[in-house]
Amino acid sequence: MDIKALLIDDEPLILNHLKNAIPWSELQIELVGTARNGVKGLELVMEFEPDIILCDIRMPLMDGLEFLQEIRKLGYETEVIMLTGYQEFEYARLALKHGVKDYILKPINYTELEASICKLADAVRSQRSEKRLAERQMKRMTGLAHEKMMFDVLMGFTADVPRYLAAEDEQGDELSYALILVDLDGYAQRTVSWTEQERKLWNFAVRNVLQEAIPDKGLHYIVVQMRQGEWCVLLQLERERARYAVTSEQMHEWARQIQHAVREHIKLTVSLSWDQGPIEIQALSQTYMKLQRGLMLYAGHEQLLPFTEEELARDAASVSEWQLVEEITSGLKMYDKSKVEQGLERLKAKLPLISEHSALGIEKFLQYGIIHLLREMRELDFMNSSEEGMMWQHLQHSHSVKDLLNVITKLESHIKELEINKKSSELLMISAGEYIQSNLSTDIGVDDIANHLNISSSYFSHLFKNHYGETFVEYLRKQRMELAKTMLRLTSRSVTEVGALVGYSDRRYFSKVFQRYTGVTPTEYREQEDPPGSSDEGNIYDAEKNKQQI
Repeated sequence: MDIKALLIDDEPLILNHLKNAIPWSELQIELVGTARNGVKGLELVMEFEPDIILCDIRMPLMDGLEFLQEIRKLGYETEVIMLTGYQEFEYARLALKHGVKDYILKPINYTELEASICKLADAVRSQRSEKRLAERQMKRMTGLAHEKMMFDVLMGFTADVPRYLAAEDEQGDELSYALILVDLDGYAQRTVSWTEQERKLWNFAVRNVLQEAIPDKGLHYIVVQMRQGEWCVLLQLERERARYAVTSEQMHEWARQIQHAVREHIKLTVSLSWDQGPIEIQALSQTYMKLQRGLMLYAGHEQLLPFTEEELARDAASVSEWQLVEEITSGLKMYDKSKVEQGLERLKAKLPLISEHSALGIEKFLQYGIIHLLREMRELDFMNSSEEGMMWQHLQHSHSVKDLLNVITKLESHIKELEINKKSSELLMISAGEYIQSNLSTDIGVDDIANHLNISSSYFSHLFKNHYGETFVEYLRKQRMELAKTMLRLTSRSVTEVGALVGYSDRRYFSKVFQRYTGVTPTEYREQEDPPGSSDEGNIYDAEKNKQQI
């Protein structure tokens, strides 16, 4: 039974008729109890939380209206049908004003009552369905916002997570993390001949598997795609009283579960590196780069690479070497061609020193460095499939230092010919800004705008940060909140309407974000600002502003 009902009437005969004359089982309704006064009825409401209540008005100890007022005070949204005699008709009308769904006159017409109950049960089921849908949408919206923000944190674009993205009883700065980096083995070379659509589909499939790969129900984690074929699994911990005292054994087990899930469902293999933490949010970007470096330099096929003290010592020896490669990728991400060219020249000039100190050997170091650069150039749309395919062919047949240097020379030539046009980038970002302003009321994300501009999501994220000086998530939230402030100040629209017009279909979530942004609730803000309400000024703004921007 999916619906629960409670019967309250001081006449035993009527209670008996109500129990037997209505086909409760056929209506898929469970009769959870009966009471002969409002006091007992209130106890049963608190015990069973019924969805539907049939209640008499005239009762001893606590009458129907008093009972109704009490359950509303306690926050129960139970649907109520009042039973009343003809002489109490006006009393029944008053009850309707207090949230009663219907009233039935005595003597009771049970056919009429059954129809009313059936209609009400259908309404309860519909409301439940709508509520579940709203909750799923709310969860999805919050989850996507969290993922977008954590991508920015991991990339080093920002060092904080807004407090409204934390759980109700937590603060963002009280959280710490364990981090697992997942990388598809040989992904870049394996997928060079795939279309962009094929790559997206496979990456989407792997991401879905990762989201369900760790079965521990009490563990909260999110999956953030960093680039094609690479994901961060962020395990959320509490700093003061960790839900999980994460051990190395648990991390190994979770890593094996991830490997098994991807192999089982996608028929691909992954290598993983991790830091069991606890990692403060400000250190996530550095940890991500550390794990990425470890996988690039030391992992092989389907490897598990925990970041232990030994790994830390080995990593220290490789940091200065890999820094040269990171300088080049930094130039690519900043669209600074001269910095890229200078970095490549410095790399070639320092090869003798790398040869003396590298724990890898110069050949492997160069191979991994080139692979890393090729992956970054794909993410930034700096190579088409044909050009990338030729580079991979060259790399596949390059084993000596001389051959690998030739590949680097070819990369350098490609970069010199590449038009990293700053003006073109600015035009893209102007277009992005216009797109955002035109779609503030919709659930837009990085992927939507990147597709609109016909560039990759990673390329868009870097361009946006460089152009606007803040991340897409920060910029979008600010634009929405500023528009909401203006609408609250200059229009008479309800808080729910304002929230929907700036992209928040759930009033509670909108109010939460707004309060975090301004320090007050939307209603408090409107009262402070003393808006003109339905004045001509507000109505003019209401019509014109929404015509232009919504």
